[in-house]
Amino acid sequence: MSMTNGKSKALDVVELGDLNDKRTRFQVNKVNNENVGNGPVLHVLPAEDASSEEEDNVHSATETTRLNSDTDNRNVKSFRQLTREALPRLDNYRNIMSFQAANRPTLEELHNATLLNKTPTMTTVSFNGKLEDTSEGQVKFGWIQGVLVRCLLNIWGVMLFLRLSWVVAQTGVGYAILLILTTSTVTTITAVSMSAISTNGVIKGGGTYYMISRSLGPEFGGSIGLIFSLANAVACAMYVVGFCESMGDLLKSHELKIVGGVNDIRIIGSVTILLLTILVVFGMEWEAKAQLVLLAILLIAILDFVIGSIIGPTNDEDRAKGFIGYDLKVFKENLYADYRFSQGVDHSFFSVFAVFFPAATGILAGANISGDLKDPQSAIPKGTLLAILLTTASYILIAVISGFTVVRDATGNVTDYLAGNSTTCDPGQCRHGLHNSFQVIELVSWFGPIIYAGCFAATLSSALASLVSAPKVFQALCKDKLYPYIGWFGKGYGKNNEPVRGYILTFIIAVAFILIGELNMIAPLISNFFLAAYTLINFSTFHASLAKPVGWRPTFKYYNMWLSLLGSILCVVVMFLISWWTALITFSALLALYLIVSIRKPEVNWGSTTQAQTYKNALQAVYQLNAVEEHVKNYRPQILVLSGMPSARPALVDFSYLLTKNLSLLICGHINSVSIYRELKN
Repeated sequence: MSMTNGKSKALDVVELGDLNDKRTRFQVNKVNNENVGNGPVLHVLPAEDASSEEEDNVHSATETTRLNSDTDNRNVKSFRQLTREALPRLDNYRNIMSFQAANRPTLEELHNATLLNKTPTMTTVSFNGKLEDTSEGQVKFGWIQGVLVRCLLNIWGVMLFLRLSWVVAQTGVGYAILLILTTSTVTTITAVSMSAISTNGVIKGGGTYYMISRSLGPEFGGSIGLIFSLANAVACAMYVVGFCESMGDLLKSHELKIVGGVNDIRIIGSVTILLLTILVVFGMEWEAKAQLVLLAILLIAILDFVIGSIIGPTNDEDRAKGFIGYDLKVFKENLYADYRFSQGVDHSFFSVFAVFFPAATGILAGANISGDLKDPQSAIPKGTLLAILLTTASYILIAVISGFTVVRDATGNVTDYLAGNSTTCDPGQCRHGLHNSFQVIELVSWFGPIIYAGCFAATLSSALASLVSAPKVFQALCKDKLYPYIGWFGKGYGKNNEPVRGYILTFIIAVAFILIGELNMIAPLISNFFLAAYTLINFSTFHASLAKPVGWRPTFKYYNMWLSLLGSILCVVVMFLISWWTALITFSALLALYLIVSIRKPEVNWGSTTQAQTYKNALQAVYQLNAVEEHVKNYRPQILVLSGMPSARPALVDFSYLLTKNLSLLICGHINSVSIYRELKN
């Protein structure tokens, strides 16, 4: 492009790239300075004439401009204003999805003129000129199917059908409601903290591990990720064993058996976990469909219990077993606590709380598949909080109905009932009632077999959720390579990047624990592993709010840093209430894994809040120096060494270091001289 105004000055020529080279609106033009100083003379038109000529020639293949030879020719300058701004290009205002995408240069690249030495990275484009969508074909779930359904199924476990009536017998209806609300308070605070983290940016696959590692750093995230994956794998075995025990009771009621004893549990459990693994390997869409079926069965079972309580007992045998129907007198008797010695423990409120709390540890089921959600930032808060609300209401409803309709002790003898003595028996002699039977929900229900189906659905759905969560979290951990020798498990297969290798590993771990057949001793340890994750989720939100990094801007506003700290403390307290020795084991394991990551120093930088807190502490310490009076005993030399680049004058830097000795401030100064434009000088 040539422009004249009657005068000419010798200016350098810079060749611009081809304008037909399609780039994004963020791509800064790169200039070719090979011919600098050898170009023809260029003149400048007045503004009114230049505007029309620029418009006529904007689509030309090449453009030449004359710039002062003292300027940095690697940056594009505007023709008219002589600034460093690139001229507007029509291609920069097209739809960004209609041409190749390119990385926008950083400020450092622009200032240091390193654009020419950097190879631009482009995304792959198809022949029709559109960007390839790498997520095409992936199955993504909304907040209902992806989070709400999974959390409901994981929270509604065997406890709902086999232990809740016993909790009411021990604590009474009043304290049972208090116990349920206390449990829900802990999980709700954790869910609120998790909602704040999940709405503070993009949430990728890895769920709990991803949120903690990107908040508190790789040390905390790696330790909790490994423990959480193991906890889910063993929990899967626990749920399957619970299913096998219920199935064994059903077979015994019909005088059937496979081999007998614990071997029946091992056989049924091994076959069950194999079928579940095959189901999840086929894909998340099949697993999601199975979860919907199991949810329907669970809802029908709960409805069956409510209908049965309304209909009331239909024969004297049910009444002899303690099912009286809605009776205010029974409710008053069951309103207050009646703690008894049971299963080797002299129970109190806290011991019963420790038994019940694992029923509420399913709130992370939706977050653990964050990589398979359409919109994790929206789905995780809505689905998790609504699931907690619904399950809390259902637990309270069933507890109140049980306290209204069933007595604490009953002989089960029809003759005793007709004589009016069915509730009078010595401790340990009665086999029925809230205290003595775990089949109260089935007794009250309208059709008993549906309760068995609901119990099966509760155990299998929880097993499915754990079988999916463990490999997903472990895969994300392996991809980050925080620990040695586990990277092999990070590879995914298929359109959904399924962790097939992780599924196989989880299957092996689950089968190993199923073959043990008895998991009562390890159950408290698994609960503490989950609670450790809750503790760090709450602490992550508190620490981010305390450090206040620039990147901490969650769109979920209903959180409070002190409430998150309270939730973290409550989780630790509950860990010791459940089992103090398993709590110590959990913290010891976390510490060991934390130290491994700290010593290995993986090459990751996720902008954790610990880094932000370090800067904040340093800044506050410097501010505090303003109020410190100088004294000769606290003298520290603060030296500014005009050494240029430190490598240029090492002797001067070493001499200065002899004065400071890492005990005071030493600053090396380098003056960078830059040519000033002739126009700016004028």
